[in-house]
Amino acid sequence: MLTSWVVMPTCLPLIVRRCHTCASERLRANGKFRVNAHHKLLDAWLLAFCTGCGATAKLPVLERVNVRSVRPALLARLHGNDPGLAAELLRDPVVRRRDRIALDWDDAWRLDIGGSDYLDREVIDVEVRFAARIPVRPVRLIAEGCGLSRAEVERLIVAGKLVSGVRLTGKLSDGFTFTLKR
Repeated sequence: MLTSWVVMPTCLPLIVRRCHTCASERLRANGKFRVNAHHKLLDAWLLAFCTGCGATAKLPVLERVNVRSVRPALLARLHGNDPGLAAELLRDPVVRRRDRIALDWDDAWRLDIGGSDYLDREVIDVEVRFAARIPVRPVRLIAEGCGLSRAEVERLIVAGKLVSGVRLTGKLSDGFTFTLKR
């Protein structure tokens, strides 16, 4: 029987970018936007705050765009400070590359295993899905979901008792399946 686990975001991730005021390299976005109009041109920024000194950084969303070319729904979300839009923008690889930022997902996700009644079985088949593209080490997910240490999970991999169609070392952000034999 295949069991399903889901990796879900719990909050917006930290933004890895140097603060322009202090030496901190982490910014926190809270979903607030600033929209500024210059006659018929529009600028919009996602506001992020330094975790060290609290200084405000502006991450460009729109730059000198004609007001008529912006979809009304997007403009309403910007004016309404939609946290869902902030999450979408932070996950967008084009925005991350353009703004030269990376994301720090530590403490910004949780693993939903849907109960633990199956953990005492001899063989466990698990499908892991990601609600968002969160890079996580599979060894960490398996250890957390099965109540094992990471070292024990790595020993099970070496012994051939933990198998998967994907490589379980490194980080993954796509779904995968694994089988654990005790």
